[in-house]
Amino acid sequence: MSEYSERNPGEYRCKNSTDEIQNPKLTFKLLDRESQHSDYDWMNIDRGTTRVGKVRGKISGKTLTINSINIFHEFERRGYARRTIEMFKKSFDTIIADRVRYTAVGFWEKMGFYSEKDSNYVWKRG
Repeated sequence: MSEYSERNPGEYRCKNSTDEIQNPKLTFKLLDRESQHSDYDWMNIDRGTTRVGKVRGKISGKTLTINSINIFHEFERRGYARRTIEMFKKSFDTIIADRVRYTAVGFWEKMGFYSEKDSNYVWKRG
């Protein structure tokens, strides 16, 4: 089981029970909108000192809308997207996966999201 702890404002670390040398901790860093010159909230996903992916979304109170989650090709299929969503579930009451592609439906369903009629998938606490 993974635990998540806030290290610095906007930075989260995933603690794993496995050996850190084999599986370094994931760090999730929320980037400042102004520095990104974007209307979106961007988050870097790092494993140790290596960037493994990015998330683009919008945060509104306790609701997160995910527009894209991108794990870089060379790091796919290692559970990084799953661990990122698990961290989000600890931080938000509602998560919306916006306009989910057909090829990603299985992932969102495995993560406990349900389909909305507009191709969005939603998870709600409780």
